[in-house]
Amino acid sequence: MPVIDSAVYVDGVRRPDVVGLDQTYDVTRATGGVAWIGLYRPTRDELQSVADEFGLHHLAVEDALKGHQRSKLERYGDTLFVALRTARYIDETETVEFGELHVFIGPQFVVTVRHAESPDLGLVRDRLENDPALLSKGPEAILYAVLDEVVDEYEPVIAGLENDIDEIEDQLFGETAHEALTRRIYDLSGEVIGFQRAVQPLVTIIGGLQRGSDKYGVDLDLSHHLGDVLDHVTRAGERADAFRSLLDKALQAQSTLITRRMTEVSVAQNEQIKRITSWAAILFAPTLVGTVYGMNFRFMPELQWVWGYPFALLLMLLLGLGLYVAFKRRDWL
Repeated sequence: MPVIDSAVYVDGVRRPDVVGLDQTYDVTRATGGVAWIGLYRPTRDELQSVADEFGLHHLAVEDALKGHQRSKLERYGDTLFVALRTARYIDETETVEFGELHVFIGPQFVVTVRHAESPDLGLVRDRLENDPALLSKGPEAILYAVLDEVVDEYEPVIAGLENDIDEIEDQLFGETAHEALTRRIYDLSGEVIGFQRAVQPLVTIIGGLQRGSDKYGVDLDLSHHLGDVLDHVTRAGERADAFRSLLDKALQAQSTLITRRMTEVSVAQNEQIKRITSWAAILFAPTLVGTVYGMNFRFMPELQWVWGYPFALLLMLLLGLGLYVAFKRRDWL
């Protein structure tokens, strides 16, 4: 169901008599409270209903519908639009799953549009409903809590990526290192780059929210909370940069190891070819002599010579020994 939850909060307390979007709209107008509507992959008509009620800008609505947006912070009049890249680590497949979360913030409303399973905004809602003092600070408090949850979900991703990189380092110089490892390094590098794209813009977004706190009358305590989230984001970005550097070095080391192994194999093959060629030449020499003396022509030298047979055998032996000595000196044998 596209509408995951909709509620109206007055002085930080949820109104119990609100069911569905229509009642959310009516109660918000009547009480002057703050509406929080959570949507999951809504259709155009479903999101347009919310947009018409709260006057959301059509460009931001299009971005929220299409998805595949870069992380950004935009202001349309008194409405703030925030696009976030979410990430979660899947233990079963040892991969990172990326998603999107779009948040519309207005004087009396918050609309969240998810395009992935994470983050779990139900946890955010429960946390805020258990802290009416924080929730009473208005829509900006909800935005802070959402940002905090998104950043908190980066921590398992960092731990998972770190574990994957440790495994790669163990395999890199082990006996099992092979070409398949190169593919894993390459895939993991792509995940780290995707994680960087999710984390790095948040530094600018949160910094922009802090700078606008005074101008838009945001509670000072919320600004301090955003500073804490910014610290976590900055550390996550630094870890992502370190991961990418490690993987670049691992890919270079793996390439060098593969090249060295190929060279070793090529050298070994060349040595075998030399030995085979040498013995083939040694065996060919007596064959050549035998072939010459085996021709059935009437007029040939040494045919009537009494030493012809021993001479032919001796010639075969000397040619073979001569080739053997020559190849031995060149280390071909």
